[in-house]
Amino acid sequence: MLIQTSRFGQVKFESDDVINFPEGLLGFSDLRKFVLVDDPSDEIFIWLQSCESPQIAFPLLEPELFVTNYQPGLTKTDLESLKLSHTDKTRSFCVITIPDDPTQMSANMKAPIIINMTLKIARQCVLQDNSLAIREPIFTKLQQRVVQNPQVCIKEQLNGTSQAVKVSRPSVNL
Repeated sequence: MLIQTSRFGQVKFESDDVINFPEGLLGFSDLRKFVLVDDPSDEIFIWLQSCESPQIAFPLLEPELFVTNYQPGLTKTDLESLKLSHTDKTRSFCVITIPDDPTQMSANMKAPIIINMTLKIARQCVLQDNSLAIREPIFTKLQQRVVQNPQVCIKEQLNGTSQAVKVSRPSVNL
């Protein structure tokens, strides 16, 4: 399969790369099919690219990169919607907001995207934990990770990159 995106150009992927969001995303309920995209020119984010609207892509990070022991308390409805069993592998991602001033970058900890990687079903789950922020500041925490381990880009510290479709950039001959 192939989609022409506004951010990555052409993205080639297989049908089993598609992640289905039966309920869509908050504010985008009409978009149901996405792929995780790994752009080699971006050292930080994995992108959630819409298959139905090529101009829509959301930067994602795994919450473990900026908080310890993040345990999203999923409701019975969340678990049923994701069709989770004890053997299913899940991934949790936070949608990142990147304003004009990147030092004000934040993560939505309150409504993570949970993906059942076995069945390729996902849901943006609104958690009941009131201590979680919708706009958790993350720039300083990411900066600390870079300083602590400058040889490894942030994205390589993620667990979810292996499930992402790699964007191939055309080579330039000089």
